Amino acid sequence: MQPQILPSRAALVDRIALQFEYGQNLIVLLGTSGLGKSYLLETFITDKYNDFNKAFVQVTAQMTDIQLMSELLEQSFNAPLIDHSLSLSENFYQLLQQQACGPCLWVLDNARHLSEELQVELELLAKNSPSTLYIMLAAQSKLAFTAAINIHLEPLNQSESKQLMRWYFSDLPYDEDPVYQAFIAAAQGNPNLLLSWQATEHIADVVVKDKVSWRLHLLILMLIILFLIIGLLYKSDMTQWWQQYYQQAEPEVLTTAISVKQIQQPLANSDNSVIAAPPNLPASTVELQTAHNDVPAIMQSLTAKQTIPSSKNTPSVEPKILATQPHSNISAQVESKILTGNAWYLQQPDTNTVIQLLAITQQQVSAEFISQHKLQKVAHTYQTKRNNKTWWVVTVGSFTDMNAAKLAMSALPAEVKINKPFYKKISKIKQEIVLVDQ
Repeated sequence: MQPQILPSRAALVDRIALQFEYGQNLIVLLGTSGLGKSYLLETFITDKYNDFNKAFVQVTAQMTDIQLMSELLEQSFNAPLIDHSLSLSENFYQLLQQQACGPCLWVLDNARHLSEELQVELELLAKNSPSTLYIMLAAQSKLAFTAAINIHLEPLNQSESKQLMRWYFSDLPYDEDPVYQAFIAAAQGNPNLLLSWQATEHIADVVVKDKVSWRLHLLILMLIILFLIIGLLYKSDMTQWWQQYYQQAEPEVLTTAISVKQIQQPLANSDNSVIAAPPNLPASTVELQTAHNDVPAIMQSLTAKQTIPSSKNTPSVEPKILATQPHSNISAQVESKILTGNAWYLQQPDTNTVIQLLAITQQQVSAEFISQHKLQKVAHTYQTKRNNKTWWVVTVGSFTDMNAAKLAMSALPAEVKINKPFYKKISKIKQEIVLVDQ
C-alpha cells in the first residue's frame, strides 16, 4: 500500500476487494473531479492481488480503441501477437489459447472516454472470461453498463480534511483560526482543493486608515473657534469704546441755578447750625447747600468708599483642599504589581476562556486598534510566533464559563465584530507563548 492513505479511503479499498471476491467482476468507481479517484485506483492496484497480472491504463480523449486494446493485452500477456482486425474479446480468447496468463486485474482511469464498443467488450469479458478477470473503472458519471456495480466516492469529512493537509503542509495555522476554518468549509472535503492551500494568500490584512483627514478637519475647527473668539472680544471692546465716547460728548445740564433775588434774601442767623433756605429756593438747591455745609462728612464717605474694595472687583478666593489619602501608597504598590503581556496570561487558569479580537504582525497596529475602540481597561496582548514571524494577539476578558463569554461577545461593538472574534482557551494561549521562548 502507498505510504499515506486516509482511513475512509483504506476502508473503501477493502470494500472493493471484497466485492471482487463475492463474484462481481466489473466495478465502476464514481465521483466528481478532485475527490482522489486516481489515487484510490493506484492504491488498489498496488496493494491488492499481488499474484495477478495487472494492467493500468490512463484513458485519454485522443486514445483510439486499438491503442487501448493493445495496452491492456500487452500488460496482461508476454509479447502477444495482436490482430487489429479482431475485437478485444476475440484477441483475448485467442491469446489465452496460446499462453496461460493466469488471473488478471484491469484498472482503467478516466473511463468516460471509452467508446460504446469497448464498454460492451469489457462487460462481455467480465461475464464470460474463461480465466479470472477483474475489471475496475473510474468515471465522473455512470457508464452504459448493465451488470456493473457502481461505488460512489464520498468527500472527506472535516477531521480527515485536516489530517490530509497536515501530511502535505508543515506550517498550518491553529484549528481555531477563522480563515483556516473558512477554507476547510469551502473545500467541502475535496482533496484537490485542500491541497491548493497557500499560506501567504490566507492571511488577514488589517488596513490602517489614513489619519490626515481628521487632523485637517480638527485644525480647521480650531481656527474657526479662534476667529469667533477674536470677533467676540473685538465686538466687546468696540461697544465699551462707543459708550465712553457718547458719555463724554453729552454736556452736563445743571438745574440748580439760583436767582439773584433769592440769594439776596436774608438767611438764617449765624448762630444756627443750619442755614435756612429761602422759601422759593428749589429743593435741589437745598440739597446742594446741605451737602456744602457737610463737606467733612462727604469727604469721609468718599475716602471710605475708596479704601473699601468693591465686591465686583475683588476676586473670590477659593481654598484649595488637598485630599490626603492614607491608602494611596498601597494602591500604587498594587497597581505596580498588575501583570501585563505574556505574564498576565501565564497567571490565568488553564480552563478560562478569552475572546480573541485581532492577530497582527505589527505591534503599533495592535496598540492603535486598542486605543481606537477604547479597550485599554479590558484588553490584553500577548506575543507568539507563527511561520517564523512574531505576532501580537489582542484578547479581552478571562471567563470561567462559556455563558459569560457569550454575553461579552454579544456586547462587543459592531466595529470590533467585523474582524470575526472567536473564543480561545487559556491553555492554548500558553502553548503559543511557549513558542516565543524557544
